[in-house]
Amino acid sequence: MKFVDEVSIFVKAGDGGNGMMSFRREKFIEKGGPNGGDGGDGGSVFLEADENLNTLIDYRYTRKFFAQNGEKGGSSDCTGAKGEDLILPVPVGTTVIDVATQDVIGDLVKPGQRLLVAQGGWHGLGNTRFKSSTNRAPRQTTPGKPGEARDLKLELKVLADVGLLGLPNAGKSTFIRAVSAAKPKVADYPFTTLVPNLGVVSVDRFKSFVVADIPGLIEGASEGAGLGIRFLKHLARTRLLLHLVDMAPLDESDPAEAARVIIDELARFSPALVQRDRWLVLNKMDQVPEEEREARQADIVRRLNWDGPVYVISAISRDGTERICRDIMNYLEARAERMAEDPAFAEELAELDQRIEGEARARLQAMDDQRALRRAGVRSVDDLEEDDDFFDDEDDDGPEIIYVRD
Repeated sequence: MKFVDEVSIFVKAGDGGNGMMSFRREKFIEKGGPNGGDGGDGGSVFLEADENLNTLIDYRYTRKFFAQNGEKGGSSDCTGAKGEDLILPVPVGTTVIDVATQDVIGDLVKPGQRLLVAQGGWHGLGNTRFKSSTNRAPRQTTPGKPGEARDLKLELKVLADVGLLGLPNAGKSTFIRAVSAAKPKVADYPFTTLVPNLGVVSVDRFKSFVVADIPGLIEGASEGAGLGIRFLKHLARTRLLLHLVDMAPLDESDPAEAARVIIDELARFSPALVQRDRWLVLNKMDQVPEEEREARQADIVRRLNWDGPVYVISAISRDGTERICRDIMNYLEARAERMAEDPAFAEELAELDQRIEGEARARLQAMDDQRALRRAGVRSVDDLEEDDDFFDDEDDDGPEIIYVRD
């Protein structure tokens, strides 16, 4: 199944039914009075987190959804039927954004969690509602209110405790295969993972955590090179980042420079994400001569000015993977305990999560805007300033207007 983690949809709640104008007409009953009933409420639109889904592909081609309208009122004080609510299932971890305002409507992070995204229209009133001692034959009704309509953007962020970072072929997929039952593609030739993969790592009985294999970055990813930074948003919900470095690259490149590329791209995407706890994992060390291992490890730590945990592993032979998994489990448990005991620490982490979410969304929106401009054939202002074939007209009372000649 194709992995789709971002879609735009249109939802429309049902309109309320109109009120009925009717009068009682029966034999031998004069001036029976009004008996027009109210209309029915329109159906609302809800999104519901479904743990059986892991992609938004169901909304890739069908993008408009309408709840049922309420029926109009009837005679004999009969109320119109209420429109049925529309419930749209989405994967757990879906963020819902209002396209018009760019406000986050809500996050669906628990199975079964339901979010109202479009309120159904209120029913209209029948003429029975307007009778009084001075108005015994009212001919007044009210129409049903229109249902709420919204353009929504759905963003799926995988729910994982640990996220893997690294250049393509750093060994992320091999690592996740070594520590979990997940089976992402691995091969003896260079290639990059195209979609995130999740694996559940069991450490002891009733102790486990989820690790996410994020597609590898390349230099210039923050500017849209390669897969760009499309999948970095999936790291926003993680608690710990593992930075895997290939210590024996096939192209004989410098591992320290490769690690610095990832750090720079991470900082360009979200400065707050760099503040997330991060461990350095030196992979494929079994391919380095034994007498050179300590020197190479010390060299990369010195050149990166790294002051965090450092692990030396070989994912393919599973050397060192058990130790790092146990340390991760201990870290996650200690983190959870501290959050429960220290409200200030929990609030600090919540603020960091919000900053990462905001910066990631702003960065992705900027890239979407740039792509839209390129598709429309409009160049950036920076490009125009280097081009003699343009001129501008600045009005003191308004914004600067740039004209571009074809």
